[in-house]
Amino acid sequence: MTLPGADELFFRPSETAAPEPAPPAPTTPPTEPPDARAEADPAPEAPAPAAEPDAPRPRARKPRPKRAPQPSGRQRHDEKITVYISAPELLALEQTRLTLRAEHGLTADRGRIVREAVAVLLADFEEHGESSMLVQRLLADADTDTE
Repeated sequence: MTLPGADELFFRPSETAAPEPAPPAPTTPPTEPPDARAEADPAPEAPAPAAEPDAPRPRARKPRPKRAPQPSGRQRHDEKITVYISAPELLALEQTRLTLRAEHGLTADRGRIVREAVAVLLADFEEHGESSMLVQRLLADADTDTE
C-alpha cells in the first residue's frame, strides 16, 4: 500500500487551474515525482552574483498582473494573513465600519473593508503604475525612514 506524501496532502492547486483527475492506483511505486509536485516545487535558481555594495541595484521589472482581483466579499476564505496595525488605525477602521452602517446602511465587517481597500489599491496600482497611490505613499514612507 502506498500512502501519499506531505506534498500531495498539502498541495493546493490554484483556483484558476482545472482540477486534475485522480490517477489510477499504481501497482508499482513511481520512479518519478508526479507533475503536480514538480510544479509546486520548482528547482532552486542559482544565486545571483554579489554586486558591489556601492553600486546601485537595477530594479527588476516584474510583469504586472493583467487585472487586479475583485474583492471576495462575504464568504469563507481559505487563505489568511495577519496584519498588525496601531491603535489609532484600528479605531479609524472601526469608526469607518460604524459610519458605513449608520450613514449608508451598509453592513460590513472589518475584514471586508480591508479586502475592499486592498482591491482599490491594487486596481489603482495596475492602472497608474509608478504614479499610483501605493507607490507614492511607499516612496514617501521610505523618505521619512531615511531621515
